[in-house]
Amino acid sequence: MKQDSDIVIVGGGLNGPALALALGDAGFAVTLIDALPQGTRGEEAFDGRGYALALASQRLLRAIGVWGGVAQHAEPLLEIKISDGKPGQGVGPFVLEFDHAEIDEGPMGYMVEDRFLSRALSDAVAAHPRVTLLPETTVVDQIVDAAGASVTLGTGEVLRATMIVGCDGRRSGTCERAGIKRWGHDYGQTALVCAISHELPHHGTAHQFFLPPGPLAILPLPGNQSSIVWTETAAEAARVHALPDAEYLDHLRPRFGDFLGEISLAGGRFTYPLNLTVAERFVVERVALVGDAAHGMHPIAGQGLNAGLKDVAALAEVLTLARRRGEDIGRLDVLERYQQWRRFDVAQMVAATEIANRVFSNDNPFLRIGRDLALGAINAMPGLRRGFIREAAGLTGELPKLLQGRQI
Repeated sequence: MKQDSDIVIVGGGLNGPALALALGDAGFAVTLIDALPQGTRGEEAFDGRGYALALASQRLLRAIGVWGGVAQHAEPLLEIKISDGKPGQGVGPFVLEFDHAEIDEGPMGYMVEDRFLSRALSDAVAAHPRVTLLPETTVVDQIVDAAGASVTLGTGEVLRATMIVGCDGRRSGTCERAGIKRWGHDYGQTALVCAISHELPHHGTAHQFFLPPGPLAILPLPGNQSSIVWTETAAEAARVHALPDAEYLDHLRPRFGDFLGEISLAGGRFTYPLNLTVAERFVVERVALVGDAAHGMHPIAGQGLNAGLKDVAALAEVLTLARRRGEDIGRLDVLERYQQWRRFDVAQMVAATEIANRVFSNDNPFLRIGRDLALGAINAMPGLRRGFIREAAGLTGELPKLLQGRQI
C-alpha cells in the first residue's frame, strides 16, 4: 500500500520538530503534525520562559542546523550554585558550586528563551525539503499492521507511514491509542514561572535555592534579566499567583534575596502543576514515544527538555542505522533498541528527581543537617564535583552522535 511518508510525528512543540529535522537530514520522508496554526510558535513577545540547555543539547541543535538561529540570543551557563535555606534567612552554611572552568568543553550549557528556540525550529522545519508540516491538525485514531501504520486526522483524511512517533506531551494521545499504560503521581506542587529584571549582572550564574515547599531556580538570561521557576505547594501557588504584581514581588523578595540588587517583573506570570508521569513502555510495534510523551518528571534538575533531546538523538540514530542495514524501521525489535538505550538513563533521572524533591522540599531539621553536609562534602571533593558538572552538561554515558555534535 502506498505510504505518504516514512515516519509520522505527532506533536509540534520542541521535540517533534527536532526529531523531524534529524530524520529528514538522514534521508527519511517525515510528516510532522501540529495542533497549532503555522506561525504560532515563537511569535510571542518576551515573557521570560526559557530552557537550560545542556551542552550536549546545544550540540544536537547545531548538528540539525538550528543553533545558528538562537546563538545570538543564548546566555552561556558558566556557573551553578546550589544551596539550602529558608525564606528571609539567606542560604545555609554550605553552597555547592559548579564552575564550567573545571571541564575542558566550555560552558555547561546555555539558557535560551522559548520564543527563540521555537521560532528557529519552526523556520528550519519550513525550509527542510524532506519534512512536511501539517499545521492546525489533530489525530483522532491510529492503526498499525504488518505493512505499516496509519493515522486518521480530524479532517477524516488517513495518512500511511512505516511508523508513528508520539511527541505529544504528558497526556499523549499517541500513547493512549497505542494501549500503553502510564504510572506516576501528583506532587501537590505548582511551579510559578516569571522573568525578573535586576540591578546587578548575574555573570552567567544559575542558582538553585532549596526551600521547604520546593526549589527556587534563578536562571540567567541575556542582560540583567533572569527566568524564575519557583515551586510552592499547590494551594500556596494559587494564592500567590492571584496577587497583584507588587504583592507577588513582595512575596518573592525574601526568597530571591538581594544579591542581584533590586528586582522587578519583566514579562508575564505563569503556573504549571507538577506531576510525574512515565509510560510503562516507550515503544510498541510501529510506535515510539519521545520526550514528555514517554517521561514527564519534576523540573527540580531542569532536565525535561534535555531528556527529550536525548530521546530524539537516540531514536534518530537507531532508525537511521536500521535503515542502512535494510531493516524494517517500525519492527518491534528495532524500536526496542531505542527503548533499551534510553530506559536506564530515564529511570536514573526519575529516581534522582524523586529523591531530591523528597529530601530537599521539607523543613525536617535532621534532613536539613544531612543535606547541608552532603552539599559541603560534594563541594570539597573535586573529582566528584567534576562528575556532577559533566552530568549537568549532558556529557556522561553512551552519547548518540547528534549529542556529540556529529552527523549520524
